[in-house]
Amino acid sequence: MRCVYKNKHRQVGMEDAVDEKTLFKGFSERLTLGITRVLESLPSVSDVLFVEREPAEKRCILSWEQKNNCILPEDLKDFYFTTDGFTLTWSSKLENKPVPVGCMVINSIAKLRLLVQSNIYSLPSAPTLADLDFKDELEVSEEREEPHFDSRSRIFELDPCGGNGRVCLVYKGCTPDALAEQSEIWFLDRSLYWHFLTSSFTAYYRLMITHLGLPEWQYAFTPYGPSPQAKGLPSRYTW
Repeated sequence: MRCVYKNKHRQVGMEDAVDEKTLFKGFSERLTLGITRVLESLPSVSDVLFVEREPAEKRCILSWEQKNNCILPEDLKDFYFTTDGFTLTWSSKLENKPVPVGCMVINSIAKLRLLVQSNIYSLPSAPTLADLDFKDELEVSEEREEPHFDSRSRIFELDPCGGNGRVCLVYKGCTPDALAEQSEIWFLDRSLYWHFLTSSFTAYYRLMITHLGLPEWQYAFTPYGPSPQAKGLPSRYTW
């Protein structure tokens, strides 16, 4: 089994194809911390697909920061200057047919949007985000302060997690018109409870790679863990 490298933008002539592929494979292995080679070596894995993206333009980064009144953390900014987003998927063989399993995603700078702009609720009678914050205030937090859905926090979606929750870049302790600089990575589960993941993007990125993008891997950092269907997956893809 080999990894397929998909280039979303660049077009080359046939005479440059071999060199282009070699350079891109080396780039992708560095960017993915070598996980593509690891996945290729697993006998039960097939159809490893890494999508190459062009670097984000500096003006796009500056525009995002100005629009959202937030400073991107340096490691995430460096990431976007290397690649404007990240997508790596892979499948597993089931009766000689590939079944999608792993998915690693980092939204592009254009899709790094405020969570409140997303369609979290689809029913008109559903509770509002303000209702959830009111409930949270009645509960005493024993550990670090959780994000809020109001102006006290600015929350941006890094990974939609295939509908199993959302990984978010969170700025806490915000005040109107004040520039937000300190951020953390949090996981918002399907029940809209918050779970702290990491203090930096780099640490989260390594977690994502280490867990191979398996379904519901973020639930390992919740008190209840992944679903029974997802819980047994890591043992099948040990490396």
